[in-house]
Amino acid sequence: MKIETRLFGNIEIDVNKIINFSDGIIGFEDLKQFMIMHDAESEKSKILWLQSLDDGNIALPVIDPLMIKSDYNPVVEDELFKNIGELVDGEIFVLTTLTVPADITKITTNLKAPIVINPVTLKGCQIIVDNDDYVVRYPIYDILKSSKVADKEGE
Repeated sequence: MKIETRLFGNIEIDVNKIINFSDGIIGFEDLKQFMIMHDAESEKSKILWLQSLDDGNIALPVIDPLMIKSDYNPVVEDELFKNIGELVDGEIFVLTTLTVPADITKITTNLKAPIVINPVTLKGCQIIVDNDDYVVRYPIYDILKSSKVADKEGE
Protein backbone atom coordinates (compact mmCIF):
# COMPACT_ATOMS: atom_id res chain seq x y z
CA MET A 1 0.00 0.00 0.00
CA LYS A 2 1.34 3.46 -0.92
CA ILE A 3 0.26 6.96 0.05
CA GLU A 4 1.28 10.41 -1.16
CA THR A 5 2.09 12.67 1.80
CA ARG A 6 2.85 16.37 2.03
CA LEU A 7 5.91 15.94 4.27
CA PHE A 8 7.34 12.57 3.29
CA GLY A 9 6.39 12.31 -0.38
CA ASN A 10 5.25 8.95 -1.73
CA ILE A 11 5.69 6.33 1.00
CA GLU A 12 5.16 2.60 1.26
CA ILE A 13 2.87 1.65 4.12
CA ASP A 14 3.52 -1.47 6.16
CA VAL A 15 -0.02 -2.62 6.98
CA ASN A 16 1.34 -4.19 10.17
CA LYS A 17 2.22 -0.73 11.49
CA ILE A 18 -1.09 1.03 10.91
CA ILE A 19 -2.53 2.46 14.12
CA ASN A 20 -6.32 2.70 14.25
CA PHE A 21 -8.05 5.49 16.18
CA SER A 22 -11.76 4.58 16.25
CA ASP A 23 -12.67 8.07 17.52
CA GLY A 24 -9.98 9.92 15.59
CA ILE A 25 -7.82 12.54 17.29
CA ILE A 26 -9.06 15.82 18.75
CA GLY A 27 -9.54 18.19 15.84
CA PHE A 28 -9.23 15.32 13.35
CA GLU A 29 -12.13 13.08 14.37
CA ASP A 30 -12.71 11.88 10.78
CA LEU A 31 -9.16 10.58 10.41
CA LYS A 32 -8.90 7.03 11.76
CA GLN A 33 -5.67 5.49 10.44
CA PHE A 34 -2.19 6.75 11.23
CA MET A 35 1.39 5.59 11.12
CA ILE A 36 4.35 6.79 13.17
CA MET A 37 7.07 8.29 11.00
CA HIS A 38 10.59 9.30 11.93
CA ASP A 39 12.00 12.61 10.82
CA ALA A 40 13.71 12.07 7.48
CA GLU A 41 16.93 13.51 8.87
CA SER A 42 17.43 11.09 11.72
CA GLU A 43 15.83 8.15 13.45
CA LYS A 44 17.37 9.53 16.66
CA SER A 45 15.22 12.64 16.49
CA LYS A 46 13.08 13.14 19.57
CA ILE A 47 10.27 14.46 17.40
CA LEU A 48 8.18 11.88 15.56
CA TRP A 49 5.28 12.34 13.16
CA LEU A 50 1.82 10.81 13.38
CA GLN A 51 1.06 10.62 9.65
CA SER A 52 -2.58 10.30 8.66
CA LEU A 53 -3.23 7.57 6.12
CA ASP A 54 -6.70 8.98 5.44
CA ASP A 55 -5.34 12.39 4.42
CA GLY A 56 -1.73 12.61 3.24
CA ASN A 57 -1.70 16.34 3.99
CA ILE A 58 -2.01 15.74 7.73
CA ALA A 59 1.02 14.79 9.82
CA LEU A 60 1.10 15.73 13.48
CA PRO A 61 4.44 16.34 15.21
CA VAL A 62 4.54 14.29 18.42
CA ILE A 63 7.01 13.47 21.16
CA ASP A 64 7.39 10.99 24.01
CA PRO A 65 6.43 13.15 27.02
CA LEU A 66 8.94 11.34 29.23
CA MET A 67 11.70 12.92 27.15
CA ILE A 68 10.36 16.30 28.21
CA LYS A 69 9.11 15.63 31.72
CA SER A 70 10.62 12.53 33.32
CA ASP A 71 7.94 12.46 36.03
CA TYR A 72 5.05 12.58 33.55
CA ASN A 73 2.44 10.26 35.02
CA PRO A 74 -1.09 11.27 34.04
CA VAL A 75 -4.08 10.10 36.04
CA VAL A 76 -6.42 8.29 33.67
CA GLU A 77 -9.63 6.37 34.24
CA ASP A 78 -9.33 2.75 33.04
CA GLU A 79 -12.60 3.24 31.19
CA LEU A 80 -10.82 5.55 28.74
CA PHE A 81 -8.67 2.66 27.54
CA LYS A 82 -11.58 0.39 26.56
CA ASN A 83 -11.28 1.20 22.83
CA ILE A 84 -7.62 0.21 22.53
CA GLY A 85 -7.81 -3.32 23.94
CA GLU A 86 -6.39 -5.00 27.00
CA LEU A 87 -2.96 -3.79 27.98
CA VAL A 88 -0.43 -6.62 28.31
CA ASP A 89 1.93 -6.10 31.26
CA GLY A 90 0.90 -2.44 31.28
CA GLU A 91 2.59 -1.91 27.90
CA ILE A 92 1.50 1.38 26.49
CA PHE A 93 3.01 3.92 24.10
CA VAL A 94 2.29 7.55 24.98
CA LEU A 95 2.86 10.58 22.77
CA THR A 96 1.95 14.22 23.09
CA THR A 97 1.25 16.56 20.19
CA LEU A 98 3.44 19.56 19.49
CA THR A 99 2.52 23.07 18.45
CA VAL A 100 5.30 24.58 16.38
CA PRO A 101 4.74 28.29 15.72
CA ALA A 102 6.78 30.48 13.35
CA ASP A 103 8.98 31.40 16.32
CA ILE A 104 10.45 27.97 17.11
CA THR A 105 11.44 29.15 20.60
CA LYS A 106 7.72 29.09 21.45
CA ILE A 107 7.29 25.35 20.69
CA THR A 108 4.96 23.60 23.15
CA THR A 109 3.58 20.15 23.83
CA ASN A 110 0.11 19.23 25.06
CA LEU A 111 0.55 17.31 28.31
CA LYS A 112 -3.19 17.58 29.06
CA ALA A 113 -4.32 15.41 26.12
CA PRO A 114 -1.85 12.58 25.44
CA ILE A 115 -2.22 10.10 22.60
CA VAL A 116 -2.18 6.56 23.94
CA ILE A 117 -1.36 3.56 21.75
CA ASN A 118 -1.62 -0.13 22.58
CA PRO A 119 1.43 -1.61 20.77
CA VAL A 120 -0.15 -5.08 20.70
CA THR A 121 -3.51 -4.20 19.14
CA LEU A 122 -2.22 -1.09 17.29
CA LYS A 123 -5.26 0.81 18.50
CA GLY A 124 -4.99 4.31 19.86
CA CYS A 125 -6.98 7.09 21.43
CA GLN A 126 -6.45 10.60 22.67
CA ILE A 127 -7.52 11.26 26.23
CA ILE A 128 -7.91 14.24 28.53
CA VAL A 129 -6.09 13.66 31.82
CA ASP A 130 -7.36 14.66 35.25
CA ASN A 131 -4.07 16.11 36.50
CA ASP A 132 -4.44 19.85 37.08
CA ASP A 133 -0.69 20.40 36.83
CA TYR A 134 -0.54 19.30 33.17
CA VAL A 135 -1.22 22.06 30.67
CA VAL A 136 -2.20 22.22 27.02
CA ARG A 137 0.80 24.39 26.07
CA TYR A 138 3.87 23.23 27.98
CA PRO A 139 6.98 25.09 26.68
CA ILE A 140 9.74 22.71 25.55
CA TYR A 141 12.24 24.68 23.48
CA ASP A 142 14.84 24.98 26.25
CA ILE A 143 14.40 21.31 27.16
CA LEU A 144 14.90 20.18 23.55
CA LYS A 145 17.87 22.49 23.13
CA SER A 146 19.60 21.25 26.30
CA SER A 147 18.94 17.59 25.46
CA LYS A 148 20.37 18.12 21.96
CA VAL A 149 23.56 19.48 23.53
CA ALA A 150 23.67 16.49 25.89
CA ASP A 151 23.20 14.10 22.94
CA LYS A 152 26.14 15.69 21.08
CA GLU A 153 28.36 15.50 24.16
CA GLY A 154 27.52 11.78 24.48
CA GLU A 155 28.58 10.99 20.89
